Order: sequence, then structure tokens, then C-alpha cells
Amino acid sequence: MDSGKKKRLKRIFRHDQRTVIVPMDHGVTLGPVRGLVNMQAIIDQLLKGGVDAIVVHRGVAKKVDTERAGLIVHLSASTKLSPDPNYKIQVCSVDEAMRIGADAVSVHINVGAEQESKMLEKLGKVADECDWYGMPLLAMMYPRGAAIKNQHAVNVVAHAARLGAELGADVVKTNYTGSIETFKEVVRGCHVPVIIAGGPRVETTREILQMVQDSVKAGGAGLSIGRNVFQHENPTLMVKALSAIVHNNASIDKSLQILGETH
Repeated sequence: MDSGKKKRLKRIFRHDQRTVIVPMDHGVTLGPVRGLVNMQAIIDQLLKGGVDAIVVHRGVAKKVDTERAGLIVHLSASTKLSPDPNYKIQVCSVDEAMRIGADAVSVHINVGAEQESKMLEKLGKVADECDWYGMPLLAMMYPRGAAIKNQHAVNVVAHAARLGAELGADVVKTNYTGSIETFKEVVRGCHVPVIIAGGPRVETTREILQMVQDSVKAGGAGLSIGRNVFQHENPTLMVKALSAIVHNNASIDKSLQILGETH
């Protein structure tokens, strides 16, 4: 890996080679959902919690102050209103992300979707540009499509993660497979750091904390969780609780204490 990528990744990953990222690109996909109406306000809350990096689109990236946190500019987009929301197209270049001040860029690939081939072609081109600029590439690799019966099955998740690494990603984000043993298979089969997605809102805080702890025990490099953080009643404390697990190997009970919860 070249020196440019190494320097930028240090702004996203701590010395323990783990990271707590909060993606907030949902405004494109879903609109101004709860928690993402005032972007600087939510970012300020996340910064107080010690977030390592955030993911936003170019328009937001130009206007907010992320202070010490890493800035990841998302290059992919589709909306829930589209006839094919699984088809992600590129809406920002690596060059533009560089000019905005990005520490990394991210792309979203739905493996198994009808337009998979076009998305993979774009991933390959973006990876080449990232190598040229010394820009780290985070690939969000999700098993989605008609042929995918279970988006969390270890065989499809491991395939999706490996696919991202094979095509040039420096970091891969994918689904958690539900157990430490199965997620170990995903990590072993991917030669770059693997971080987990949060998915839809969960019923209990303990559930999301347990998933994060188990993924780290399996060798995962952290998380990139959105709605379960920015829609939490206290995003600052939620980031602190997640960071305690990822960076300090805290117990679930200790993390719940940070949140003021005991259940």
C-alpha cells in the first residue's frame, strides 16, 4: 500500500487497527429521515462521542466540519423511489472527493442484483483511480437480489467480502452473519479489514452491542453503523458505547452503563 493511502487510513483507523464509522448517506436513498435533518448538529454529537469517521455525500461533505474525524465521501447513489433501487450509480469522482478533502471514498455494490455487472465494472475503475491518487477505498458489499435467499448467510457474505477485496478495496463493509464462528469464515477469506453494517433499526441496544462485540471477537475491524447510531436517543453516548467495545474490548454490561442502561 502506498504512503498516501497509509496516511489517510490512519485518520480512520486507530492504532489498534479498528474503527467506528457512522454512515450518513441515507439522505440520498431515503430523504431527510429522523436524525439527518440538521447534518452539522448530528455530526457534532458524534464528534463528542469520539467517532473515528463518517460517510456522507459530496454536497454534505462540502458544508460540514468533521474536525478530527475521518471524512469518507460516498460515490454511489440510488433512491427508494427508483424502479431498481439496488442499482447504484456513481455520482461523484475520486478527484472531486480529493478536492473536497476526503480521507477515503466509498462505493456500494449489491452482489446478486440485476445490474451487478455494471456496478462491478465501476468498482474496478474506482479502485484504479484510488490507487492513482493514493485514496483508500471502502467497498460496501451487500448480497442482494432475487437469487439471494438469506442476506446474512455465510457463503454469500464471504463471497461478497472477498469480491470487494479481489477488485481492489482497502476496506470491506458487509453484513454480519449471526455468529462468531461463521463471521470468522468471512474474515479469513478476505485479505483486507472487514467491518460490519448495522442494518435496520434493532429492538434493543443490547442486540446491536452484542453483534459488534461478536464481530470483533471473530476478527472484524470494527463497524460502519448508521440508523442505530444517528437515530438513537443519545447518539453521543451510543458512539462512546460502541467505541468502548471496539477499541477497549469492554463488556456489554459496561457499554450499557455508558448509555445509562442496565438491561
